[in-house]
Amino acid sequence: MMTREFGRRWACGWRRSVVAVLAGALPVFTFPAPGAWWFAYVALVPWILLVRAAPTGRRAAYDGWCGGLGYMLALHHWLLPSLHVFTVLIAALLGALWAPWGLLVRGLLGGAPSGRRAATALLVLPSGWLGIELVRSWQGLGGPWGVLGASQWQVAPALRLASVGGVWLIGFLVVVVNVGLAVLVSVRACRMPALAGLVATAALTSAVWVWAPRPAPEGRTVRVAVVQPGVVVGVDRRFEREVRLTRRLVGRDVDLVVWGESSVGRDLAARPDLAARIAALSRDVGADILVNVDARRSDRPGIYKSSVLVGPDGPTGDRYDKIRLVPFGEYVPARSLLGWATSVGKAAGEDRRRGSAQVVMDVGHGLRVGPMICFESAFPDMSRHLAADGAQLLLAQSSTSSFQHSWAPAQHASLAALRAAETGRPMVHATLTGVSAVYDADGRRVGGPLGTGASASRVYDVPLATGTTLYVRYGDWAVHGSLLVLAVFCAAEAVRAVRRRRSDGDPPVPGPPVPPARTTRESPARPGR
Repeated sequence: MMTREFGRRWACGWRRSVVAVLAGALPVFTFPAPGAWWFAYVALVPWILLVRAAPTGRRAAYDGWCGGLGYMLALHHWLLPSLHVFTVLIAALLGALWAPWGLLVRGLLGGAPSGRRAATALLVLPSGWLGIELVRSWQGLGGPWGVLGASQWQVAPALRLASVGGVWLIGFLVVVVNVGLAVLVSVRACRMPALAGLVATAALTSAVWVWAPRPAPEGRTVRVAVVQPGVVVGVDRRFEREVRLTRRLVGRDVDLVVWGESSVGRDLAARPDLAARIAALSRDVGADILVNVDARRSDRPGIYKSSVLVGPDGPTGDRYDKIRLVPFGEYVPARSLLGWATSVGKAAGEDRRRGSAQVVMDVGHGLRVGPMICFESAFPDMSRHLAADGAQLLLAQSSTSSFQHSWAPAQHASLAALRAAETGRPMVHATLTGVSAVYDADGRRVGGPLGTGASASRVYDVPLATGTTLYVRYGDWAVHGSLLVLAVFCAAEAVRAVRRRRSDGDPPVPGPPVPPARTTRESPARPGR
């Protein structure tokens, strides 16, 4: 009796919640810096098994929420020094998105599911996961940082999948494998559907590897120099170091020089002396310099983060103002309600202003580039649009100096490999303090990265490519297909519920009337004749 009571209390108590949080946090080890990409294919299994065994639907939803909290908190743990307790609140808010997923897991796999139910789970549960990632990818909720498919950034077959369906298709298939393995180890009667799903996933990946079109080499290589000053206190001192590092490029025959995010802390229109110095560097090096200005504009109100192209004669007029800002880091959502976050952490004291459109720049030497700034490299749609608009090279100017000794710099740099593979265009990730890295059109690293301890300028020979990937052509079809699957499943479940309710509530069908039984008294026996 006591054993049963202990089991019941554990099944619904705080211990189970802690286990759910830890199970949800497991996928973080698949991302850089740990980089155990192979673990992604089993990382969700403990969480799925826990939710599947939930005694009630309410508990399953709570397990989903707790697991989502663990996942979000683990992915964003490096924000704790900046946002403190607010990081936990954000993780709890985003984690609630997994509560419906917990209901789906229990509804499809709870108890003794049929083979048909298990087969449905292989399609519906990954679709539900992608639906959650789509919602949390809205920039106001933090953007698509740490979507599950991004853990496969260094796996060649996965990068080929990205060229077909983006990072979303990778994430879908990773969840399929996790669901299939969870069914294999927990439901003996459903092993055949689980095996069939795993085989189908392997077959699809192989087919994409063989048949998906690859970027065609353009036959030209451009020399791009990345200037990474390292950790320098003060905008003026940082500028001086960037100037010194750029002078080392004289005579290196480069086609473009890229500085990191916030590399210039003064508005160039208000400081013509700084613009003249950068222009002189451009003449000496023989290439345009793409700087990043983080300053109050002199021609309009507010602070902007802008990619500004400077040529031998000064700023060329090509300018891109950052569109998607980092919540709390560059603006405070609903500042009138959440402005107190600035008193407990390093939230933005003043909101940055947004740009209005993406820009493709002609940087000379017949090269067209598509710039993004920091956080924007996490958004697949931005790089896809730049490639569709004719960018031959994608650029991301970034700075993660506030999180220098965390997992954030390596994870941020890895996103460039996915964006390159998705678009079939090489990508340069240039930072102030590392990690800076360059990837070719297949998502493979070009040359060595500049780590967080480096202060240097490095030249990369980047091969250009032509052609249009299926992802650039058809966009987020994997997400749209997942939403369609969820809609069809919900409609089918609603129809089943209506039919069950009608079946349970109908009165019995009346039959022919039954005559009442007659009661007769036994007559006395007649005397025989």
